[in-house]
Formats: sequence, structure tokens, C-alpha cells
Amino acid sequence: MGTGASKNSDGGSYGNEEPEENLDQAGGQLYISLKMENFKLKGELIPHIYGSVPLVGSWDSSKALSLERESASMWELSFVVPPNHESLDFKFLLKPRYSNSPCIVEEGPNRLLSGGMLQGDTRMALFRLSGDEVLEYRVFIKADRVSPFDLAASWRAYQDNLRPSAVRGIPDVSINSVSETGPENSSSASLELDLEHYVVPAPSSNSGLVYAANLTETPRSLTGFGVQFNADGSSGNTSSSKDSGTIGDRSTTLKDMTVIVPDPSKMYMGSGMVESKSVGTFSHLQKQDSHRGLFVDRGVGSPRLVKSASTSTFFSDLKLDTESKNSMPAAAGAVAAAAVADQMLGPKEDRHLAIVLVGLPARGKTFTAAKLTRYLRWLGHETKHFNVGKYRRLKHGANQSADFFRADNPEGMEARNEVAALAMEDMISWMQEGGQVGIFDATNSTRKRRNMLMKLAEGKCRIIFLETLCNDQRIIERNIRLKIQQSPDYAEEPDFEAGYRDFKARLDNYEKVYEPVEEGSYIKMIDMVSGHGGQIQVNNISGYLPGRIVFFLVNTHLTPRPILLTRHGESMDNVRGRIGGDTELSEAGKVYSKKLANFVEKRLKSERAASIWTSTLQRTILTASPIGGFPKIQWRALDEIYAGVCDGMTYEEIKKNMPEEYEARKKDKLRYRYPRGESYLDVIQRLEPVIIELERQRAPVVVISHQAVLRALYAYFADRPLKEIPHIEVPLHTIIEIQMGVTGVQEKRYKLMD
Repeated sequence: MGTGASKNSDGGSYGNEEPEENLDQAGGQLYISLKMENFKLKGELIPHIYGSVPLVGSWDSSKALSLERESASMWELSFVVPPNHESLDFKFLLKPRYSNSPCIVEEGPNRLLSGGMLQGDTRMALFRLSGDEVLEYRVFIKADRVSPFDLAASWRAYQDNLRPSAVRGIPDVSINSVSETGPENSSSASLELDLEHYVVPAPSSNSGLVYAANLTETPRSLTGFGVQFNADGSSGNTSSSKDSGTIGDRSTTLKDMTVIVPDPSKMYMGSGMVESKSVGTFSHLQKQDSHRGLFVDRGVGSPRLVKSASTSTFFSDLKLDTESKNSMPAAAGAVAAAAVADQMLGPKEDRHLAIVLVGLPARGKTFTAAKLTRYLRWLGHETKHFNVGKYRRLKHGANQSADFFRADNPEGMEARNEVAALAMEDMISWMQEGGQVGIFDATNSTRKRRNMLMKLAEGKCRIIFLETLCNDQRIIERNIRLKIQQSPDYAEEPDFEAGYRDFKARLDNYEKVYEPVEEGSYIKMIDMVSGHGGQIQVNNISGYLPGRIVFFLVNTHLTPRPILLTRHGESMDNVRGRIGGDTELSEAGKVYSKKLANFVEKRLKSERAASIWTSTLQRTILTASPIGGFPKIQWRALDEIYAGVCDGMTYEEIKKNMPEEYEARKKDKLRYRYPRGESYLDVIQRLEPVIIELERQRAPVVVISHQAVLRALYAYFADRPLKEIPHIEVPLHTIIEIQMGVTGVQEKRYKLMD
């Protein structure tokens, strides 16, 4: 419990040994633990202790205190005394559990406890059963100094753990859910009629509509041209005329270009591994002091591992070269295990994956690419989205007419192939620098174009074609109109109908030469965007990551629906500043649960197919209990990050009692794993099924969970970097509404209480 000195009468140490006089001068109280161990238990004999005031207060064996079973062979009794306590005399005895047989008192003189130490020969307790039969117990004693504050905190935690859960008996799934608190007429729980009254600014940039292609990788191979993007994604280069269909000058043509790939062995000679505490994943930092080290998660009950001379051979034994180490995902669990296996067993080019989009315009390619990029980044894979249209606008201007996209326009064809090759070169160069997955977003509608890309990628990365096919004219028409409204290609076209006619002509040009994918490894998504049926075809797909991509794509669609994220109402542990635990709601938390019920009723009154998801901890279940009329599902995956041995402590207590853990967490909150607990990366791994199901759902979902979990979920939708997850603001009594649909992801926040 405490971090002060410990004394053990058996000669062993349970902590940092100090002279006994230091114990008397340090203040606080002594927490004494007496233990008895016997591997050959005799029937149902229970160890007890009896003795003088103030330990027991009676030498009457009927009033003896029972030791509690700690394990199959160990019994324990703990108590608190002042450091300068008077000598306590006592003896052990064995009492039958069920019969009235006489007690068996240990042989020898009384035991004396003074200053946290047992006097005399105290290692064994002998009990004479009958005749010459003697039962032996080993005796242990441990004395820890603890502050009165620690004692009070432990007592509160003990009382909380003894208190039965308020949600016992509530089923994991409640289909016909009704309010469990009845109607609430209290003014404290009422809401304004207009929910916009509670809207507060969102910290992210996802509160407005953004054209997805504008969020893709900025072309670095074209930065030497002095052309910059405007805010709308268009470029400042307007050398091309919309009527002429010609392109700007460039000194080199496609056939003259040379792909220059940096040598990774020269770029990363200085990388190494460093040791860290409570961290379960590898971290690539610069080599320090000419040492190569390895840090390993100590797991449950494992000792800390320190650097040794043998660790320098770890990577050569596993055949993970420098490039491989830099393509490892920032992940734990299955993702990390699969990545290591692929690095060791697969061909070198498989360490980098290129997902090459194929499809006609207005088929949802860019939207699919953006979602896939967001998913892979969230899992920990270094992923970038390369949009060829962005390269085209930067190099040749955004105001190209439909004639530019004709197959019989040689200058237009050369220009489009040129920027496609530039984008591919940029993607491959980025992979050589440590990138893992590149999403190549373009129509790539002919075999000739796809063969060019495969030739550029040969020996450098693995290509999987992702073809999106849509036969629903209603969806195609909707996508065309969104394209005219949002695409930088039509930002300078004031006449919507003129832009519509031009785009339809462009689409006709592509349809004339379109060739479906039949070569290489591919995934075909056929009429999948609606979320109602459709099919997906795969060919020559193998490996963990391609398999996860297929699984993700099977469950995605464009159906608009809101997802509401909120923390539970304030709990008693929130009031006390304690992490973890499973306490009930405070009075403020109970008010919020009723306000939330009113909010959900108003916001989702026309969405009767909506559902409520909670964790299995009672503070989320109690928060959801006033909500009626919607199914409720408990998810173990939505439980708060498990703090292990720190569960129930305050951060000040962790800083005081476990300073090394406190500092390790402060240095890297993303990878830090609580002793016998979890890290944020662990939480992300267990949340993947939740993300997949949220993508698959077509109706609104209300997720009532915890701060760390909601940080991870929010980071997925907001496409926030992994390193930012532990620092994302998710305040109490606030609802984050994520709107998913064809225009991407938008965010709105409602604050119901201060």
C-alpha cells in the first residue's frame, strides 16, 4: 500500500530496508501483515490469533480473530498500529471450521510484536495435534509505513468494493427498453426546446464540409514549379485554357522520366531501439551513446528487463532490416504480431502496400479511399492518400474542359499519364522512407494505365487494385451533383448546369474506354455504397492487412446517420479524482443522465431504429437507464482503459507511491501500459470490432462510454494522429455528434451541463 520501509522477521525483505529507529521517526502508521503458510493442510482447521489489548483484547479462544485465506496454502491477517506502539503479545491457534472440537494452541511462549518486528525465534508455528503428530506453519510478518491519507483512501476503496453493484440483474441486451426511473419532471433535468441552444464550438476542423480530395497528400514532386494550392484546393497555375485542351510546358516528358528512390540503408543508419518502462511496442528513436537496446513489456507479474549485450543481435536474428523496422505499425496485439510475421516471412516488396483505385468518376472512389486511409491510420499503419486529380490541378490547372479527358486527345493523355506517374513516384519514395500503405486515387480506367503503374511499382511495393462499380443511377446522379458543388474543377464555373453538362461529357469520355480490372490482385466493390446488399469480389488476396482491408470494405457504406458519443455522468470516483473503479453516479451525474434522456428523445424522436451502447461498468449503465424506447447493448470492449494496480488511485497517489510509473506515463501516454493494465494502443485494438460495427450500422447509435475509449473512437472519425489520442478533450456532460454520410464526417458538440 505504501512506499515506506518494510521489515520481515523471516530475514527477507518486502521493500527497502531501513533501521528500525527510522521507522519511529518517519511519522504515519504501521500497516502490519501477518501470514501463515502450510502446504499440507489438515482437514478444516482455520488459523486464528488471540492475545492481549490492543491487538485482540482477550485471551478467550472463542473471541480469536480468524486469518483470511490468501491462497491454497497461505492465510493472512492485517492491522494498523502506531510506530511507537506498546509491545503486543499473542499466539496462533487452529479452530475447526464446522465442529465444536477444542482449539489447538501453538507450542511455545507467547509471541511479542514491537516496532513492527516479532521478537525471538518467530519463523515457525508448531501445533501438536495428537500424540507425536505435529503440524508446522511458516510465519511471515511485513510492516509498511503508510500515511493517514493512504489509509483513508484504502478504506473508501474497500467500502466501494464491498458495496453491491446497482446494475446487477440488468441484461446485457435490452430490446424493448423503457426508462428505469420513470418520468422526470424536475426542472434541473429539462432542456430548451431548441437543441442548438447547447451547441458549443468543436475543437477539430470537421464541423464543415470539406472536399475529400483536398485533404490528400500534397504533391511534393511538383513543389519546384512554384505553384501553390488555394484554400479550395485549386492551384495558382492557370496556364491552360479551358477551351484549348492543351497543357503547360515541361522540359521532360513521361518517357524521359527517371524514378529516383532514396537508399533507405543510407537514410536510417542512425536508428536504434531504446529501453522504456511499461511500454509494449517498439519505438524508433535515434541511437544514443552508441548503444542498441530493446524494451519489452513486462506483462503480468514479469520482471523488468534491462539492456544486455545480447539485445544488439535481436534484429539480425529476426532478419528485420532497417527498412522493415521503419515500416512497423505503431500498434499492439494482433496488428503488431501480423506485421512482424509479414516482415519476416514475406517478400521485401510486400512490406509496402499500394491500394490502387479503379473506377469511373462519381463512383465514390475518393470517399472510399479517405475512409480506408482513416481506418488504417487509426490501426497504427503509416498510411497516406495520394489523389492524382490534385496533382493534375497543381500542374495543369483546375479549369480543364471535358476535351482534356478524351482518349483521342494525345496531349491530354500524356499530361494525365505524366501526373499519374509523378504521384506514383512520390508514393514509392515515401514508402522507401518508412511509409507502409499508400492509397493511389485515380480513375486508372484502362489496362495500359494500370500496367504502367505496376511497372513503376515492380520490386518496390505490392499493388492491390480496388475497383468501385455502381449501377444505381440515383446514387450516380447524387454523386455528380455533389462533385459539381464541391470539386475545385468547377469552383470558377458560376453556372451549375454548364458544369453539370461538362462533367457528363467527361464521364462519357471515360466510359468509352473503360476496361474492368481482370489482372493481378484485386478487390471489386459492386453496388456496395448503399449498404443494402451488393457484392464484393476478391482475387489473389492474402495476408493479414489485405484481409483486414477486405473485412472493412465489406462493412462500409454511405448511408447518412448520426453517431452520438458521450461520457457517463459524473461518478463518485470523478468527484474524488480517482481513476478506474466502478462507482455509482454523483448527484450531478444523475441529473446529466436525465438531461441526456431528454436530449436523445428530442434528437432521435424520428429514428426508432437507433440503439444505445454502453460499457459493462455501472456508471455508463446508470447513465443510460433513464433513456427509454431504444434497445440497449452492453459492450465489454467499451470499458474504460484498465489501470491495473493503479485502479482506484489518484494521479497524486501514483506520483507519490509509484514515481517511475508516473514519469513513464508522462513521457509517452500513447504506449504507456499500466502495470498489469492496458495502454491506449491496447484500447485501440479492442475497439476495432466497435468501429467495424459503427461503420456497418445504418441507424443512429448513442455510445455512452469513458474518456480514454471515447478519445480513441473520436480520433478514428476525426482522423487524428495516434500521438494526439491521449490528449483529446472529451469533457463530462458533453455530447459529440458525428454525422457520417456521402460528404464525409462532420462534428457538432452539445454541452448540457457545466
